[in-house]
Amino acid sequence: MSQHISRKELKQDKIAETFVHGVEAVESHLKQAWMIGGAVLVIVLAVFGWRFYSERQTVKATAALEEAMKIFSARIRTAGEPEEPGEITYVEDKFKYMDAAKKFSEVANSYSLTRPGQVARYYAGLSYEQVGNYAEAKKWLGEVESSRDAEMAALARFQLAKISAQTGADADAVKLYQALIAKPTTMLPKQVSMMALADYYAKKNPAEAVKLYTQVKTEFPDTAASDQAEQRLLELKPKS
Repeated sequence: MSQHISRKELKQDKIAETFVHGVEAVESHLKQAWMIGGAVLVIVLAVFGWRFYSERQTVKATAALEEAMKIFSARIRTAGEPEEPGEITYVEDKFKYMDAAKKFSEVANSYSLTRPGQVARYYAGLSYEQVGNYAEAKKWLGEVESSRDAEMAALARFQLAKISAQTGADADAVKLYQALIAKPTTMLPKQVSMMALADYYAKKNPAEAVKLYTQVKTEFPDTAASDQAEQRLLELKPKS
């Protein structure tokens, strides 16, 4: 005897099938949600882990930078002069700056991704500049100049301009000073770079120096830079 499925039974089967599909869909969405949630959790943990690590590294870098700065700013004493307890002193500048350069280099290499590490890199350049090792100075300062930190990059560029002027690279010096004038920063305002370039021109091209000193007086009246520019103009006047 053949079996006939009633319309009611078909309807029940469709309901059951729909329910099963619904359950499967919910399970699939739950699984996907757990996967997404797990991925988000991994990202969150990674971010907080990196932040914690970065903060710890910054604390260590700051302490190391402070130690290096003690050497950089150490007092120069006479050979027979006594030291204060715990004081760092030197009898010659060159020894002080060589020790400072070594210390700053260590801090910069150990904590390169931190702000104190970047500052240490800048001071390593300054220290090498002080002892006349311009190749090393330019290497360290060049790394800072190419960084994303606009303030530190400008300070490094300013020192590179000074080194270029001292080593006879006139075109490089002018180019660097002009770049700083065109793009001033909070730590290195326009008038400072203008005065530096004008001082450089005072020895090489007095006419250009006069133009810049006059421009400083016009653009920055009633400032220390304006007073300095006025004094420089008086010095450049021909002696009667």
